[in-house]
Amino acid sequence: MSAPEELIAVARVARPQGLRGEVVADLLTDFPDRFAALSELRAVRPGGAVDVLRLERVRPHKRRVVLKFAGYDTVERAEELRGAQLKVRREELVALPEDFYYGFDLEGCEVMTVAGESLGRVAEVQRHGAAELLAVRGGAREYLIPFALGICREINVAARRIVVDPPEGLLEL
Repeated sequence: MSAPEELIAVARVARPQGLRGEVVADLLTDFPDRFAALSELRAVRPGGAVDVLRLERVRPHKRRVVLKFAGYDTVERAEELRGAQLKVRREELVALPEDFYYGFDLEGCEVMTVAGESLGRVAEVQRHGAAELLAVRGGAREYLIPFALGICREINVAARRIVVDPPEGLLEL
């Protein structure tokens, strides 16, 4: 089995649903249809224990998903999953088109200008409206840089580096 740090969260169990062992989970993925293609998920419980769960059925529920796992047939049994992160292995991720990236792959990348000035590292990817923002922290400064091809000139996830050409005044904000 994969170690927890090699797993990527796609949902978090919020609570049991009904009396037959189903759970409602908050989506942590932009691809809710992915669950239909999965036969198992890894549940990482709040205490750190990891279990492989066999997925029996899935259905959408408002902006969430309802999941039924083998061996979880009562509300009491489903309650044991409350708060668990449901994760997949990296190789089970949905393949992205070219020039699209998972936020967790950008986090930790060094960000530098086209002139070679290091701005810091991506601390998180924030979603606000039309464009995602890279929250870059370097020393005592934090920069919010739009994740747009016109600004992010080179994105090399393997080398953990993003080269930006910020418009005038962006770094002074």
